[in-house]
Amino acid sequence: MGSRRLCCCWKSRHKNPTVAATTTISGPPGLAGRRGSRTFGGGGGGRGVLAGLLLWTCLVGCGAIGTKTVVQLEAEFDVLYNDTVTSDNQTIYAFNHTVSRNKTEGVRVYVDVLSQVLESPILFVVRQKQAVLSFQVPLILRGLYQRKYPYAHVARTLCQPPSHALSETQFFYIDVSTLSTLGMSYQLRVSRVDLFTLRTDTKFSFTASPSQPQYFKYVFPDGVDTVIVKVSSEMAFPCSVMSIQDIQCPVYDLDNNVAFIGMYQTMTKKGAITVQRKDFPLNSFYVVVVVKTEDEACGGPLRFYPLIPDELIDPGNRTKEVDVIVYPAIGSEVYVMGMLFCLGIFLSFYLITFMVACLEKKTSHREILVNPTDMSPAETASLLGGKTPASPYEYGSFADNGSILSSEAVTDSATSTDNNYGYMERSLESVGRSRQESLSSVEEDDYDTLADIDSDKNIVRTKKFLCVADLARKDKRILSKKYQIYFWNIATIAVFYALPVVQLVITYQTVVNVTGNQDICYYNFFCAHPLGALSAFNNILSNLGYVLLGLLFLLIVLKRDIVHNRALVRNDLDALECGIPKHFGLFYAMGTALMMEGLLSACYHVCPNYTNFQFDTSFMYMIAGLCMLKLYQKRHPDINASAYTAYACLAGVIFFSVLGVVFGRGNTPFWIVFSVIHIVATLLLSIQLYYMGRWRMDSGVMRRIVYVMYTDCIRQCSGPMYVDRAVLLVMGNIVNWSLCAYGLIERPSDFASYLLAIAICNLLLYFAFYIIMKLRSGERIQCLALVLILFTAVVWGLALFFFFQGLSTWQKTPAESREHNRDCILLSFFDDHDIWHFLSSIAMFGSFLVLLTMDDDLDQVQRDKIYAF
Repeated sequence: MGSRRLCCCWKSRHKNPTVAATTTISGPPGLAGRRGSRTFGGGGGGRGVLAGLLLWTCLVGCGAIGTKTVVQLEAEFDVLYNDTVTSDNQTIYAFNHTVSRNKTEGVRVYVDVLSQVLESPILFVVRQKQAVLSFQVPLILRGLYQRKYPYAHVARTLCQPPSHALSETQFFYIDVSTLSTLGMSYQLRVSRVDLFTLRTDTKFSFTASPSQPQYFKYVFPDGVDTVIVKVSSEMAFPCSVMSIQDIQCPVYDLDNNVAFIGMYQTMTKKGAITVQRKDFPLNSFYVVVVVKTEDEACGGPLRFYPLIPDELIDPGNRTKEVDVIVYPAIGSEVYVMGMLFCLGIFLSFYLITFMVACLEKKTSHREILVNPTDMSPAETASLLGGKTPASPYEYGSFADNGSILSSEAVTDSATSTDNNYGYMERSLESVGRSRQESLSSVEEDDYDTLADIDSDKNIVRTKKFLCVADLARKDKRILSKKYQIYFWNIATIAVFYALPVVQLVITYQTVVNVTGNQDICYYNFFCAHPLGALSAFNNILSNLGYVLLGLLFLLIVLKRDIVHNRALVRNDLDALECGIPKHFGLFYAMGTALMMEGLLSACYHVCPNYTNFQFDTSFMYMIAGLCMLKLYQKRHPDINASAYTAYACLAGVIFFSVLGVVFGRGNTPFWIVFSVIHIVATLLLSIQLYYMGRWRMDSGVMRRIVYVMYTDCIRQCSGPMYVDRAVLLVMGNIVNWSLCAYGLIERPSDFASYLLAIAICNLLLYFAFYIIMKLRSGERIQCLALVLILFTAVVWGLALFFFFQGLSTWQKTPAESREHNRDCILLSFFDDHDIWHFLSSIAMFGSFLVLLTMDDDLDQVQRDKIYAF
C-alpha cells in the first residue's frame, strides 16, 4: 500500500481460564504443519490459525526475518515451570488473581537460570495493569569503578496498584525471551505473599539480597499521623539500603535505582526513618529493603580486583536477615510537654535570680537603716524622713550595693600610701572628677596617665611579690573602653558568622527534604522528632538553654555594672580603691558567646554532618579563651591582651580546627606541623606570663635565653624567682606536651574535639591554680561562690557523662553512625544528647557566675594588700 506499512496487534482474551491458547508460526499460512509439542486447546484451533495468519502477516509486513514461535500459557501460582528459551521461541505466562480493596496481597516472581550465556541473557518482562517490570537473568549489578556482579537467582515483588472496586480480577503476563541461539534453561515460579502488609508494633522478619530485594506495605491506622519505621539486623554486612516510597508503580527496588524516589538511608545493623501521613496522599507507603552489591558505602572493606573491561566478579553470598517494626510516633501533646519542660527549666533560673535580687535588696536596705554612718545627710534625711531622694542614685544605688551579686571594683589609677610601689598621691576629689569626665574624650594613646608609668613599670612588674595595685595603674576609663571592645567585636563576629550559617543549614535541610537522602545528616534517627521542615526538632529545642541563660547572665552583669557606676558617681572609696578592679567588657563578651553557642549549635543540629561540625565548636573555643582571659584579667588588668590580639589568636585556633577536620585524619605531616606549632606557642606564652610581658622577641632573644640558662642552671643552681608562676607554667607545659604526644601517637579522627580538649584542659588547670593561690594568699571564698563551684562541678560531671554516650558520629559512615542511635530517654522526646545540651548550658552559666562572684570577698580589701598571681 505505497509507503504504508501494515501494523498488527495480537491480543488474547480468556473467558475460560482453564483453556490454554498457543499460537505457532513456522512458515507461510498455507502450511498446516506446526512446530513444537504444544497444541491448541479444545475448540480453539480455528481461532488459533486465524491469529497465526494475522501474526504472520504482521511479521512479514514489518520486515521480520526468520521464524518466531510465540507460546502463551495459562499459568498458576506456586507452580514451578521448567522450560527452555531460544531466539526462535518466546513464552508468555498468563496469570490472573483477585484483588480486594480491603485486603492487600503481594505477588512475587522467582527466576533461576540453569544454563548461562552471559552475552545473551534471558529477558523477563512482566506486564501489569498499570506497570511494566523488566529484568534480565543473569542480572548484572554494577559496583564501584563499574565492577560487574552477575546474579543467576532473581526474585522480584510485583507492584500492586490500588483497586477502586470492592473486588476485581486482574491479569498480568510474564514474557520470556532471549537472543541466544542456544537453548537456555530456566525455572519460573510465582507466589502470593500473604503477609504483605506490616502491622503496627509487630516485628516482621525476612531475608534479602542484591538480586532479591523485598518491600512491604504499611497503612496508617486511624488517629496515627506519624510513625517510625525501624529496620534492624544482627549482621553488620552486607551493606543495605532502606527506603520509604509512595504507593505507585514502578517500585524502585534495585541497588542502582533505589535512590530515585522517596526517603532512603544506608544501613548496617540499624536504620530508622520517621514517616508522616501528610507526605503520602494514599495514607500508606512501601518499606523497601535493598542489599547493596558492595559494602564501601557502609564503611566496609573495598574489594580490589584487576580492572579488566567487562570482567564479571563473583558476588559471593550476600544474603541478609532483616527485621522491620513500625512504631507510632509521639503525638502533639508530647511536643507541647517537651517545649514546656524546656522553657520551665530555664525560666526557673530567671525566677531564682529575681528572688535572690529582691532578698538582697531588702537586706541591704535594712543594713542601711541600721548603720547610716556612711550616708550623706541628704540621703539620711531622705530615708528616715520619707522624703523623695534628691538624685535617682541616692536610694537605689545603696539598695543595690549590698547584693550578693555585687560588682568587682573598677580598674583605677590606684592610689596607695605605700611609696615603695611608686604611686602618686591623688586626692579623692580629683579621682571623682576624672570619673565623671566623658569617656569619649579619652583616646587610646592615653593609656598611661601617671607620669612615672613608663619609667618604673619594668621595676614594678619584676618585684618578687606583686599586688593587684601594681598591675592596676592605668586609667580606669581607658581600660573600661579597651575591654568594651571585646563585647562589640564578638557581637560583630556573631552577626557575620551566624547569617551565612543559617543560610547554609536551611539549604542543607531543603536538600534533605527534596532528595530524600537521609545519609546527608547524622541524626539520632531513633529519637528525631520532626516539626515542619525540621527533621530533628528536639535537638534544636534543647539548645534554647544556652540562649536564655546567656541572656540572663548579661542581665546580671548589667545590674552589677549599673551598681558599680552608681558607686563611682558617689565617690565610694570601696569602689575606687578596694577589691579586684571591675571591668565588665569581658563578661558581656562571655554572655554573648554563650548565646551564640546556642544559636550555632541549633544550626548545626538542623543537619549535623562532617562539613558543618565547625559551627558547633567555634564559639566553644571563644568561651574557653574568654574565660582564661577573664581569670588573668582579674589580677593583671593593665597587661591583659587586647580584644584584637585575643580574637586574632582565637581565629588562628579555628583556622587550625578547620584544617584538622579536612586534612588531619591520618595525615602524619599535618600532625607534625601542628605539634610543633603547639609546643612553640606554649613556650612563648609561658615566657610571656612568667616575665609579665617584660621581654622582647628580637634577634637577641636566643642569646639571652642561653645566658639565663648558663647563669641560673650551670654556673649556679638557683630556683625560679617567681615560684608560683613557675609551678603553674611547668604544670601547663607538662599537660600540653602530653596532649601533643597523644595527638602524634593516636592521631584522633575528631580533630575539632581534640583541639577543644586542649583548651578546656588549660582552662581547668588555670582555674585550679587560681583557687589554690587564692586560698594560699589567705583569701576566702564566700558561701555563694562556694555553692556555685560545687553545683557547677556536679553538673559538669553529669553533662560529660551524657556527652560521651555518643549517639551519632560524623567520623564514620552514616550507616555506622546509626549503629549508635538509641531511643529517647526523657519524656519520650529528648535523647542523651539533648540532656547534654541542658546540663552543659547550666554548667556554663554556673561557671560564668563563679568567675563573677569568686572575688566578692575582696570588695573591702585595699588593692595593695591583694596578691597578683
